Amino acid sequence: MPEAASASATRPAVTDTLRAVQTLSDALDRMHSGMKGDMDMNASDLATLRMLTIREHRGQIVSPHDVASHLRISTASTTKLIDRLVATGHLERRPHPSDGRARVVVLTDKSRREFFRHFGVHLAAMSAVAATYGDAELATINGFLEALTEAITTAP
Repeated sequence: MPEAASASATRPAVTDTLRAVQTLSDALDRMHSGMKGDMDMNASDLATLRMLTIREHRGQIVSPHDVASHLRISTASTTKLIDRLVATGHLERRPHPSDGRARVVVLTDKSRREFFRHFGVHLAAMSAVAATYGDAELATINGFLEALTEAITTAP
C-alpha cells in the first residue's frame, strides 16, 4: 500500500468517509439497476444517457468516440449501441457544429422526459437531503466529490 494511502487509512474519519462512499455507490448501482429495468435498457444504454445528460448540462458536445471512451468499449460496439438508442427514439445523430464531416449524438426530448420521469423521485429525495446543508458545507462536499471523481477517473 502506498505510504499516503496507508497513513490516511489509519484515520477513522477517512475510513468512515470511504465506507460512506462505498455505501452510496451501492445505492446508486441499485437505483440504476431499477431504472434500466423500468426503461428496458442495458447498463451501457443507461450509462450513455447519464453521460449525455451530464455533458449536456455542462454545455459539452458528445461524439460517438466520446461515448466509446467513456464506456471503454470498441467503436463497433458503440455504433451498435447508438443505432439501438436512435431506433428507440432516445438519441439523434447530428452534424458536428464546427466540423461538417463529424457527427455528434444528442438526447431527444423523449429521452429526457423518460430519464427524468424515472430519476425524478430519486433526484427529489437527494435534493431534500442537500437542502439540509449550508452553502459552505455543500461547497466542501462538492469539492470532495469532484476530487474523488477525478481520482477515480484518472486511476489506471
